[in-house]
Order: sequence, then structure tokens, then C-alpha cells
Amino acid sequence: MHSYSLIAPAKINLYLEIIGDASGGYHELAMILQSISLADRIDVLSTSNDSIRVHCNHPQVPTDKSNLAYKAAELMATQFPEAFARYGGLEISINKQIPVAAGLAGGSTNAAAVLVGIDLLWKLGLTQSELEELGATLGSDVPFCVSGGTAIATGRGDQLAPLPSLDNIYIVLAKYRSLEVSTAWAYKTYRQEFGNSYIRDTNDLVARANAVHSGEIVKAIFERNAAKIAEKLHNDLERVVLPAYPQVLQLREAFANEEGVLGTMMSGSGPTVFALFESEQQAEQVKLHIREAISDEDLELFVARTITHGIQVASSV
Repeated sequence: MHSYSLIAPAKINLYLEIIGDASGGYHELAMILQSISLADRIDVLSTSNDSIRVHCNHPQVPTDKSNLAYKAAELMATQFPEAFARYGGLEISINKQIPVAAGLAGGSTNAAAVLVGIDLLWKLGLTQSELEELGATLGSDVPFCVSGGTAIATGRGDQLAPLPSLDNIYIVLAKYRSLEVSTAWAYKTYRQEFGNSYIRDTNDLVARANAVHSGEIVKAIFERNAAKIAEKLHNDLERVVLPAYPQVLQLREAFANEEGVLGTMMSGSGPTVFALFESEQQAEQVKLHIREAISDEDLELFVARTITHGIQVASSV
């Protein structure tokens, strides 16, 4: 095979709790991550030279060494120099459907797809956990994007514990194209405002992270009860992002006032806001209502659903 085409799904946070400081300026987190059907398509192609090239159909996405997909290819070339020498260079094409800088792990899922694609292209035979381990060196969302589905994520977000997969809970996502929230700003501001409540003791940190496993939202996931899951949505970063970004707050309030919405929340550090629904029909209806209520061309709206997988092969040549 000389090329693979892969589907790289976005993710949302159903739960995000900041429990303390971690080394290297990071935070200790307790999260529940969920893959959704909104996805990019990544083509990974072997070339006859020894270079790595990235192309993307979205003007905001860099195609140089700062792109996480490029970094993933570079990592594989460094880790497996013999395979790189044998199979040659790489051409990576990103067909972007996931909004950029949205809190939906668009860059991370692209990197995860490149890791999976190169593993197949070079016939490395890596296990899922080996791919996740490589992904963790690129970013804390990358390991989850490899495996996908539904999972508890602790540590920096890279220590994963799978949960029963949630399928076909419908979602409407809303994001202003031109609005970006810096993840670094969101966490730094949270530390400044709420750092005094952080858990300092290592044993207490572990106990708090483990407590998520027996929390109400996890029980609701085991029951596959969409209404209960929606009741227990939680994101600590809303405490700093919503007061600073009125447009994000406006979207959240618009969803909350709509009939049929089970629950609504900002994903990650934002600025995407999502709402959960029992049916696709309800989701489509609310999407139309929001479009009518907020007549701003800058506002993007998507209907998606929860899915049970991460990176998948679409085709190979």
C-alpha cells in the first residue's frame, strides 16, 4: 500500500475538572472525553523523496513544522529511521471539517491519524497503547484521539480509562469562526483566580482523580442515560471563559432556552458550545432556531452524534 485515507473524529468534553498543579506548568485534570461524528479526512502518502510535506484546505491551518500532523510524521521518522529510509518521504493532506481553534481537538486528531496512517504504511505493527504512548509526547489529547469512544482522562489528560461507548446521542455545536480562546490563557487565568482551591497533597490528588470513576456522570454513562449525562455536564473552565467572552455565554444561554435541549456546555477551553439531544430531528430543529435567533454569518453550526471509535481507515491504495 502506498497511501491511506483516514477519518479523524473531533472530541468534546462531557466533564472537565481542574484538581491541582502538575509538573512543567500543566494541570492535574479529571475529564470525560467523547468522540463525535464531526471529522477531518487525512490522506497519508508515501513519496519517492525523503521530505515531509503537509497540505490543508483550510487557510488558517499552518502547513509548516508547527503543524501537529507534521510533528507526528517527524516523530515517526525519528523513532523508526530504518522504515523512513526504506519507505521514503511522506505527503499528508488534511481535509478540514472540524473548526479550527475550537476546543474540539482538531489538531490532536490529525496528529493521531498521521501516527495510525504511518504505522500502516510502514507496516510497523504497533499496538494501540504504543500509538497512544507516542501520541502523548505530542499533546495530551492525542492518545484519546487514537482510541476514541468514551473515556475518563486523568493526569494531564493523557492517562485513559475506557468507559462503555456512547452511540447516537445527537449534538449541535456552535462556534464563531473568528473567535478564538487561548487554552494557555484559560488555564493560567483559572490558576490565578481559583488556584487557592487546588489540592496540594499527592495522595489527595490521586484520590480526587479516582473519585471521577464513581461519579454521577459515569453512572449515567454506564446506564447510557442521555438525560442524566446532560444533567451532570461540568466544565471548570466556564468559570473564567464565560465572563470574559460574552459571545460564548450568549450561545450557552441560547441553547439553554431551547425546547428539547437535554443539557449544554462549552467544550474544553472553548469557544465551541454544544447541546445534547435525544434525536437528530430535535437537533436539526434547534440548529435552525439558533440560526434564526443569531443572524451572524460568523456563527458556524454543526449537527453531529456521539460515536464509539477514534481514528478509522476509510480507504487504502
